[in-house]
Amino acid sequence: MRLFVGIALPGDIRGQCERLKGGLKAARWVDQENLHLSLRFIGEVTGGMESDIDAALKPLNRPPFSLTLSGLGAFDRRGRVHAVWAGVEKSDELAVLRDKVETALVRTGLEPEHRKFKPHVTIARLKGGAATEAGLYLESHAGFAAGPFMVDTFTLYESHLGHGGTHYEALAEYPLLG
Repeated sequence: MRLFVGIALPGDIRGQCERLKGGLKAARWVDQENLHLSLRFIGEVTGGMESDIDAALKPLNRPPFSLTLSGLGAFDRRGRVHAVWAGVEKSDELAVLRDKVETALVRTGLEPEHRKFKPHVTIARLKGGAATEAGLYLESHAGFAAGPFMVDTFTLYESHLGHGGTHYEALAEYPLLG
């Protein structure tokens, strides 16, 4: 089973992201119901490890907080854009939650995440995306903002890969109670 921990976006925020679709020929747009902010990609786990992960995440107790999406950007490799994303305004509360999730997961025996945390919501994936086309798209949507919205839960998801695209299933939700 392929797992990750994330924050689901409210419907109105997903709707605003949905309006960003179009204008990139090579884009595979993320389905509206799959839009989320990843706190930690876990990857493949076996042998009941999901129960250990669930037990580690349950006791995390942080207060709810608000987030705002702001601006668009892209990830590229060797000049080829492979993803377009909506950024997240700086949030100390988000950083603390992400660090608590990371610590809890490492305690279950998972390897630490070595990549720097860059909070974002992936809105499109590109196959062989040209930097020029992506640059024009980003420029035309430079003023994008959505929110603020309240974050009062985070979720453990299973990612199902299939011919019709990826589908995310919520396995457990963890309330932020403070």
